[in-house]
This record gives sequence, structure tokens and C-alpha cells, in this order.
Amino acid sequence: MHIVVIGAGALGAYFGGRFEEAGAKVTFLVRKKRAEQIQNHGLDIKSTKGDYAIKNPKIVTNASEIDAADLVFLSVKGYHLKGAMDDVKQLVEKGANVLPVLNGIEHVSVLQEQLGRDAVLGGLCFIIATLNNKGHVEHSSAFHNLVFGPLEPAQTTICNQLEELSKQANIKMIHSKAISLELWKKYMYITAFSGITTATNLPIGPICDYKETFYVAEMILQEMKRLANKYEVELTDVDVEKAKKNFMNLNRDATSSMHQDRRKNLTLEVDHLHGGALRLAKAKGLELPFTEAVYGLIKPFENA
Repeated sequence: MHIVVIGAGALGAYFGGRFEEAGAKVTFLVRKKRAEQIQNHGLDIKSTKGDYAIKNPKIVTNASEIDAADLVFLSVKGYHLKGAMDDVKQLVEKGANVLPVLNGIEHVSVLQEQLGRDAVLGGLCFIIATLNNKGHVEHSSAFHNLVFGPLEPAQTTICNQLEELSKQANIKMIHSKAISLELWKKYMYITAFSGITTATNLPIGPICDYKETFYVAEMILQEMKRLANKYEVELTDVDVEKAKKNFMNLNRDATSSMHQDRRKNLTLEVDHLHGGALRLAKAKGLELPFTEAVYGLIKPFENA
């Protein structure tokens, strides 16, 4: 299987490396600056699940350099989706399916409209990782999960191929037959987790210590559950409780990628995540006061 990774940040580089480790052919389609960094320093993974060094990573800066691919692993930030679209289109025209693992929900319909519904799989991941100053991956969480599944019947073959790859991969890959539900569960979780950590500028430990602060995260979970229900996705109070327990079971120093980006003075995905939830809610006549408040608190830090 030939997999093209678009977006070789911590997430894309980690999963791309694990795909290669499992025997897939992997090409990293990156910007010029990132290409130079990888050429100068290599692409290594330091992980709680075992280290891995990608030997002679295949790097390109334009989709025209790729003849064909089976899968595009799309792991850009939400605000880079528009800029990546031309490259993704070129690869889809050459026969690739697309597995987007962006946070949020809005990007799925955008990709389906641009690429055709049959081209776009459902995907999400759970991992805490960052890049160090050499551009190497530092994976610190006990989990590194990739969930994928078909959104259309035509995607059965590529999903089965991914399931075969999962048997050799040093990641937890889950082939879900209810991927839309899984996408909304992740959206609920990440909106609360990234919102509360970024707005308070704190990791999860101190947030859990104060019931008044943790209450805000709980209310965002409840609001996102109600939003999913408006879109006929059956998130329940059980799902909310599971998300709360996941927060409390994290390492005290654990935090979200958005909070990590705030710490580094990088652009934040707040409009893609929280802004997207507010747009979806407005379309259904639903108010999300806690989500809106956290959105307002993070907004001044959105653009580095």
C-alpha cells in the first residue's frame, strides 16, 4: 500500500512512521521549510510505545511528483485545509482515497463536496505528541489510536486493506462500522479538552482539582452531546461520563494540541473546532453558552 501523508507535524509524522514500520510505502508531502528540516535532521519517533527512526524518508513538496497512491492520510490543521486541497485533488484524480484525521466535523462535508463522497473515509485519532526543535516526534501518551471506517459502501476495499495493515502496525487501529458516531464522540471530547486547557492555559491535572473549573468542561461535553443529537447522532449521557473519566485518568501534565500551540505562540484551531460547533448550532437554532464563552476566551490567542 502506498500512503501519502499530507501534514507531517507530530500526528502525521508519527502515524506515517508507524505505517512505514508496518511495511507500507510512505511519502511525506510537506512544505519546503518542513522538507528542509527533515532532510537536515531526519525523522525520528521517540515514543512510550517504542522508538523508531525513519531511514531515508521519502519527501516531496508537490503532488505532481507522485505518480499514484492508494491513500492520502490527511493530518493538516483545520486552518490549512483550504491550502492543501489542490494537492489532495490531484492525488484523488490519480486514484487515491482520503483518510482525514482533522479534529472537528465540518471538514468532512467540505472534502466530500470537493472530492466526491466516495473518496472520503471517516477517520480520527487519539494521541498526545509534539515535535521537538529538530522536528522529531515526541509521543508521551499511553495511547496511539487510529479509528477509521467507511462513510460510503464503495470504501469497503480500502478499509479492508487498512485493517490488514493494522495487523503489522505498532498502533491501535480500529475499523469502525459506525464511524460517524465515533467522529462525533471525538468532536465532543476534543472540544471540551482543547477548550478548557487552552482557555485556562493549564494541563488537565489542575483543571480536575477544581470542581468549578472542571464543571465548565462538563458543560461543554453536554452541549456537544445536544448538538450531535440535533444532527441525529445518538450521543448519550453515558458517552459524556466516559469522556469525563478519560479526562480524570490522564496524566496530570497531559494537555491538548491546541494548548501546546498556544504555549508555542502558534496559530490555533479554535475557529475550526469551537467556531465550527457554533456555526452548526446556529443552523439548528441551538445555543451553546459554555462553548461560546470558551471560544471568546481563546480567540485573542488564535493568530500568533
